Amino acid sequence: MLIKMLAKGGFGDEGSYLSNRWNKFDLFINVAELVFYFLESLGLNVKVCHVLGLMRLIGRVERMRVMVTVLLEILPMLATVLLLALFVIHIFGVMGVQLWAGQLLNRCFLGEDIATRYNVSLSPHYTSKYDEVYPFICSPDGGDGMQRCRDVPPHIENGQTCTLIPPQGAPNVLAPTVAGAGVNACVNWNVLYNICRAGDQNPYRGAVNFDNIGYAWITIFQIVTLEGWSDIMFQVMDVYSFWSFPFFLLVTIMGSFIMMNVCAVVIATQFSNRLERMRGNQNGRPSAGTVFIAWLCSKLTGCLDRIKRAANRVHHDGGDSGTDDLAVGAQVWMLFKARLERVIKSTVFDLVTVSAVLLSILTMAIEHHNQPKELTDILRITNSIFTAVFVVEMVLKLMALTWTYFTDGQNLFDFGIVIISLWEKMTEAGARLSALRAFRLLRFMRLFNFLPQLRKQVHVLKRAVEKAAPLAILMLFVIFIFSLIGMYLFGNRCEFKPLDRGTDRKSFDTVLWSMVTLFQILTEEDWGVVLYNAMAATSPWAAIYFVAIIVIGNLICLNILVGIVIDGFKDECIDDGSDPDSSQTSGSSPDTVTPVNLSKENPLSPCGPSTSTVNNSGPEEGSAPTNANEDNRSLKGKALHWCKEHEEWSFYVLSPQNRFRIFCQRAISHRIFDYTVMLFVLLNCVTIVMERPGIDPKSKERLFLQVSSYIFSAVFLVEMLFKVLALGLLFGNESYCRSSWNVIDGSLVILSLVHIVVSLTSLGQNKMLGIVKVLRLLRTFRPLRVIKRAPKLRLAVEALIAAVKPMGNVFVICCVFIIFYAILGVQLFKGKFYTCLGENIAHITDKADCLAANYRWERKPFNFDNLLQALLTVFVMYSKDGWVNVMNSGLDAVGVDKQPVMNHNKWTVLFFISFMITSFFLLDMFVGAMVETFHQCQRSQKRRDEGEEQERQQGHGRDTGIPEPEQMPYYTFYSHTRRSIHTLCTSHFLDVFMTVVISISVLVMAIEHYDQPLYVEMIIEYSHYVLTVILIVEVLLKLVAFGGLRFMQNSWDLLDVVVVFVSILSIVLNEIRMAETIPINPSILRVCRVFRLAQVLKAKKIRVLLKTIQKTLLQVGNISLLFMFFFFIYAALGVELFGNLECPECEGINSHINFKHFGMALLALFQVCTGDNWSVIMKDTMKLCSPGDEGCSSWLSWVSPLYFVTFVITAQFVLVNLVVAVIMQAMEDSRKEERDVQPVSSPDDSVQLDPENDVHATSSV
Repeated sequence: MLIKMLAKGGFGDEGSYLSNRWNKFDLFINVAELVFYFLESLGLNVKVCHVLGLMRLIGRVERMRVMVTVLLEILPMLATVLLLALFVIHIFGVMGVQLWAGQLLNRCFLGEDIATRYNVSLSPHYTSKYDEVYPFICSPDGGDGMQRCRDVPPHIENGQTCTLIPPQGAPNVLAPTVAGAGVNACVNWNVLYNICRAGDQNPYRGAVNFDNIGYAWITIFQIVTLEGWSDIMFQVMDVYSFWSFPFFLLVTIMGSFIMMNVCAVVIATQFSNRLERMRGNQNGRPSAGTVFIAWLCSKLTGCLDRIKRAANRVHHDGGDSGTDDLAVGAQVWMLFKARLERVIKSTVFDLVTVSAVLLSILTMAIEHHNQPKELTDILRITNSIFTAVFVVEMVLKLMALTWTYFTDGQNLFDFGIVIISLWEKMTEAGARLSALRAFRLLRFMRLFNFLPQLRKQVHVLKRAVEKAAPLAILMLFVIFIFSLIGMYLFGNRCEFKPLDRGTDRKSFDTVLWSMVTLFQILTEEDWGVVLYNAMAATSPWAAIYFVAIIVIGNLICLNILVGIVIDGFKDECIDDGSDPDSSQTSGSSPDTVTPVNLSKENPLSPCGPSTSTVNNSGPEEGSAPTNANEDNRSLKGKALHWCKEHEEWSFYVLSPQNRFRIFCQRAISHRIFDYTVMLFVLLNCVTIVMERPGIDPKSKERLFLQVSSYIFSAVFLVEMLFKVLALGLLFGNESYCRSSWNVIDGSLVILSLVHIVVSLTSLGQNKMLGIVKVLRLLRTFRPLRVIKRAPKLRLAVEALIAAVKPMGNVFVICCVFIIFYAILGVQLFKGKFYTCLGENIAHITDKADCLAANYRWERKPFNFDNLLQALLTVFVMYSKDGWVNVMNSGLDAVGVDKQPVMNHNKWTVLFFISFMITSFFLLDMFVGAMVETFHQCQRSQKRRDEGEEQERQQGHGRDTGIPEPEQMPYYTFYSHTRRSIHTLCTSHFLDVFMTVVISISVLVMAIEHYDQPLYVEMIIEYSHYVLTVILIVEVLLKLVAFGGLRFMQNSWDLLDVVVVFVSILSIVLNEIRMAETIPINPSILRVCRVFRLAQVLKAKKIRVLLKTIQKTLLQVGNISLLFMFFFFIYAALGVELFGNLECPECEGINSHINFKHFGMALLALFQVCTGDNWSVIMKDTMKLCSPGDEGCSSWLSWVSPLYFVTFVITAQFVLVNLVVAVIMQAMEDSRKEERDVQPVSSPDDSVQLDPENDVHATSSV
């Protein structure tokens, strides 16, 4: 720094040291380090501040400097959106404090003198086997919670469940709780824990509670991140009420699906715009890296030229002997080389190579654990053959291309794989090196050269990876900085000892595990466990560290990656639009797809083509009658001619003029017919909701459902017959099967009839029960009939179907990478994901020791023993749920049939982290494809609406051009007093005053806490009275100023009335002591006053965000219909599949989450949709059946993965990304509206209302 100052000067000149902002940053770091050294000399050790020195790297790396500069430029908008998110979290936090302050402290305690009476040593309150991490929380006797002290599980001693109860009279007389209990039964002391009252510590080591606003913020923030939110909800349901779940659903929807996605959209779009602008300003100025590479290339080129000239000089000095022979040989070689080059560049050669790659992949895919020796020998031979094939391919390319072979990255990749394969064959290496053969799968990407759409998606992915390089460097830097800070704060202070040996992976003791833990937190997988342990080991202020990691790393940096991927799709669309040669392939690209297809034509047409297809097929069909006319004696020709003439006849019997057919046509076109069918469809959905496996077959409910099923099947059969008779079945321009929705209806009717027939014919026959179960499952698809009859749902489904093609291309690319990592995982970990289960396994080293000790040698649920298991495991990791547990299993893996040892192979962490980094790009590809498809849909719809609007204006004729007379202000004849009140109500002062008052009120509500003093309660109560009076006065003033009619016409004024009414209602309920008789605390109604702030937030940035949220909520209708539709089908299917599942030892299926009936299935599916512990739920449904288990089906082990994987793909990767697309479109619309209003607003981005121009008293521009 001093040298630079002496060279450039300190300050003053344009090129001085301090004229550069990065030099100022260096100066700040140097001064800060001097201050910290001074503090250390005084005995104040501030180790965390030494990390500041590493931040000098930002100013030295140009790409990182550009990235940070752009981030600093979007900081104001970022601060605004984070402030709005904090506002939402604060609202829900205040509501949580109002509802559940101190509730999670409830524990089951012993009665008085129990220990003295029975002379036993017992804990004061019941403690579960998980200690206070997952405690047993009870609801008082007068409460509505789901868990009482009588539900405390029995005491277990030496693996035996105790059955004797303590005596009520004599202490030595014991009575068994179960008739016939053995004499060796122990005493169940847990029955004495029967008093529910508040304890000393909250769940999760005191980290999760609503006792004050600080802890409530931490809890709500964790719920918003969707990690562990369901466990918090279950505990609140246990202690308070089952009906607490709507609060948590609202937090997840508003906080995560809307607010967090709004933050993501703002960060992604703002960063993309600023980065593009900065790149535009830097055009023509090459970077330092580019200059260095060009200089290096020029030096290398000069060296090669000198070597070539020296070789020619030596050849010239050697004489001309043998020149003719060399010339002939060179000519022959050049001809052979040219022909060989044409061969290797031909399509046939590429197809042969790709075929060899596919066969090679197939041989690796069939490899599995415990495979036969013959298969192992065959695979070894085929591996040698394929290695030879790829060596020949490489040699041919080297002969044809010579040194230019190494200029292609794909050739370099192939060369590396061939060398590794040869090394493996020569050295006979083990599984670690042979696993590199799996990289052959990536050669499959060559096939994309023959598929333009897939090639386009790969190009987008490649461009995103290139653009994300500086972001990756920045992310690595952020992880490294925070890992060092974590080591200073929590190193060797957090005692995470899940096992008796080793160190837990979730720690900050070393740089490796600190960085792994940071990466885990960025993926938001089990980050709450790290938070709880850190808060318990240090202080609650440790939460600031973890919130900062998630905000900076996840919310900002990873959302920048979303913007980069979306920009890649937009750039690809621009390239396609500017390329005239791409017109042939652009028709199938997402740029030219019309997803919504708002016309009445159907994009689905499995039975019949569209109108254009029918017209084009006319001449081809007409050729048959032509040939028949040429040969009138041909019976076939006459039949074809007759069929052609009667094509419009229904079943070739009813002509278009037939009276009965005309009657059927009038019936199906009548509005009452549609309403009647829709009514029966809805009633059928109600009966499907009532279905559950637990219904007694002989009960009246089962009889009612069975009879109603027959009735609905008959009604839908009659509907189908009417339509078939009226329209025709297959032939004709408007036949029944021309509409894909009719095909779906008809298929469901036929399946219903088959189900009825099979059910009636299979009474008492066990052989037909399997078919009956399958047909019963197909009944859950009956709600598909709703799509055709609900216009908004139909449009949404058609838009979703239109997005299948671009989303399908991304899905194929994701499948390639998932299969690659699955095969690589099989090569690395097959047979290694086993463990021994028993009491004392410290001496167990392998499977033989485990079985010799009569323990269980069990395979872990997610493993890599074969390709199917590996695919399921990798998909679970891809969804970012449970990937840490899979990684831990890989870290502990020792060998085949070996007992795992903790952290045996630390470097396998690279396999899992590399896949998670790849998954970030692949998940964002889904977002980019959905956003671009949705934008194309919106643009096509706007063009169509603009065309209709122009036609409508042309039909109405031109404007006469006569100006309308000016309207006098309504307050022209107001009195002086009323005019003064009107001026006050339309002034900016009133908005500022109300903002300050309501903000103070919100802060006062935030000081409420559990076990608060009386004076705090009085302050809160009186402040509520004062604010209510102020709100009443404001409403009265506006009524006087604007009049009753104008006041009620303004939505903001109506909001004021609602806030006043709710405030008065809460006061009345509190005064008449109704808090104990109504299900919720009346004080929670006071939170509604914070919505009054929405009116007075007049800043432009806040206004854009509020309009974005408003537009998103307005479009939630169609999205909600889609969600409800898919949830309905999967919930009904889940009840049929898993309704009988009894799993007392399960971790995911319990009393809170199960599929026993439709409502619980919906709640379980919502948890799966959020990605919270869905893999554990799937694992529980995949458990093998025990002997004599009547509620378990053997086929659930393979049906369950299909059920959950398809739902996760539909919900998490498609529908949730559709919400992101809707928010992004709403953001663009809001900005456009603000730009249109900008000339009217004042320079300081606040709206100043002029009473002279506010004619209608709308208090808005």
